[in-house]
Amino acid sequence: PDVIFSKGGFVSVPVVRAAGSLHIRTIIHESDMTPGLANRLSIPVADKVCCSFPETLQYLPKEKAVLTGSPIRKELLEGNRQDALRYLGWEDSTKPTLLVMGGSQGSAVINKALRQDLELLRKELRIIHLCGKGNLDNSLNSLEGYAQLEYVSDELKDLFALADLILSRAGANSICELLALRKPNLLVPLSASASRGDQILNAESYQKQGYSMVLKEELLTPESLLHSLKELSENKDHYIEAMSKSGQSNAIDKIMTLIRG
Repeated sequence: PDVIFSKGGFVSVPVVRAAGSLHIRTIIHESDMTPGLANRLSIPVADKVCCSFPETLQYLPKEKAVLTGSPIRKELLEGNRQDALRYLGWEDSTKPTLLVMGGSQGSAVINKALRQDLELLRKELRIIHLCGKGNLDNSLNSLEGYAQLEYVSDELKDLFALADLILSRAGANSICELLALRKPNLLVPLSASASRGDQILNAESYQKQGYSMVLKEELLTPESLLHSLKELSENKDHYIEAMSKSGQSNAIDKIMTLIRG
């Protein structure tokens, strides 16, 4: 090969190290705030190291580091709100739509707080709730303006197109998608007791840059969630403006420029 591109992971290390010994140009990408072990082992032989967060630059060799943002799936930018309405069986409405995402397995704490707020939230919002496998509450199936789904696949791009506000965990890939789509968002990062703390760092970075509101999991209650979503809705234009100025929505183009040399 003329060039190696690596996103990390333990299987990448021997490939990248071999490329270095063979003098093959190598570019790696770090999605998280702090480089993982595989990328730390690969950085010495890499030509360029791409990253998603400004704070990551301090951990990288200055001559190699490039702030590109994180590449996202092109199809996510091509969603259709009318297709989403048909999928959900909804008519169009002037009510804003909130999309709730608790990660691949859902989030018990987000699910619980949200469902306790449904009576009040549904007065102002329509809600699409991706609650995770096995987390459906069939007693809520008949509620108007509330759709609960265990998970979605190809439909996600259309749900994004329909959504005006997002409630989400703070995984690096997920929040980079929200930034590229310029969706006002409230992040509830995994607590330090349930993770290595990377989501907390991700959320704090986006809050600092004006891209996101953050509600710590240990402070999550039905009351705090309701208050935070109200504040997010009132200030959504501020977040959209900040995200539109980020310069990180064209990560693929920046990375391809590096790959082409």
